[in-house]
Amino acid sequence: MNRLEELRSYMEKEGLDGFYIAKPANVRCISAYTGDDSYLFIDKANQYFITDPRYTEQAGMECPDYEIINWRSTSIGNVIAELCKKDGVKTIGFEQDYLTFATWRSMQDTIDAELVPTLNVVERFREVKTPEEIQKLRVSCDIASRAFDKILQDIKVGVTEKELASRLSHYMVMEGADTKPYGGILISGPKTSLLHGIPGNRALEYGDFVLMDYGCQYDGYLSDMTRTVVVGKATPKQKEVYNICRQMTEDVEATIKPGVTGEDCYQASLKAIEGTEYMPYNYTGIGHGVGLFVHELPFIGKNHTDVLQAGSVMTVEPGIYIPGWGGVRIEDQGIITEDGYENLISATHELIEL
Repeated sequence: MNRLEELRSYMEKEGLDGFYIAKPANVRCISAYTGDDSYLFIDKANQYFITDPRYTEQAGMECPDYEIINWRSTSIGNVIAELCKKDGVKTIGFEQDYLTFATWRSMQDTIDAELVPTLNVVERFREVKTPEEIQKLRVSCDIASRAFDKILQDIKVGVTEKELASRLSHYMVMEGADTKPYGGILISGPKTSLLHGIPGNRALEYGDFVLMDYGCQYDGYLSDMTRTVVVGKATPKQKEVYNICRQMTEDVEATIKPGVTGEDCYQASLKAIEGTEYMPYNYTGIGHGVGLFVHELPFIGKNHTDVLQAGSVMTVEPGIYIPGWGGVRIEDQGIITEDGYENLISATHELIEL
């Protein structure tokens, strides 16, 4: 059963005549379209691809089984209203966490059908990857790992975070990544305690931690990895914090397998840090699914009770973040197999001193 069939099966089960999709990753999941400004309307008999003149040719090539509709001369609400009349649609599911108020109001004003909020419908289909998706994710992780080997040669006293971040993005593109970046974290020194710090003009100093949390797209599929290195020789405290974080990461990866929960994995991460002075600086969200979006189902962390399944691709990323001092995060990305966890990131877990 493909994902369009899965969606129609869900619609039948829930008594929905139609389904409106606006999230770009969900549009791609259902239709295979790779561009922008795209929406889907699926009903029991037909499937419609709604876009504007910039993308109608691309949509026609990539989505031959869809009727292509240009909405720019009217509104999304009017388009959906006409389709509902044409196909007799009385109930429409929509993504409650993504639909804008303006579009919702337009639809309410024009559509003679009930709008039914839904959450994570297509996201659940995306949770287990197809073999083709897994192969693209493998390539994406390989590219990020090769870029890590290259950026190590550039990390030295005096270079700025922004310069290194720019070089890292360049290396990934040159290694085969899509040219459209999705962001990245490259921070140094005391800033490494910021979980999502922004690269700035700070120049690296001797003894700094440098934390790199980044990845790339390959045919739209994402990698996400983190490594923390030291400029020069690490202090005893830096080594201690790093080794605890490393053990946390490896304990989680040894626990992951089909049937365990995200909470089970989180509890495994605590074995190395409980009873130490660093326990207050532990973060409780330590992993997530990756695919067409960088943070997708399922999740690993405190109170995440969803059962993990074979075929999901997930990060493992415990961290220790000490305000005013710095932090360490080691993040891998891997496949949940029938037997455990296959790490797709080749970069070492050893502390690298540059």
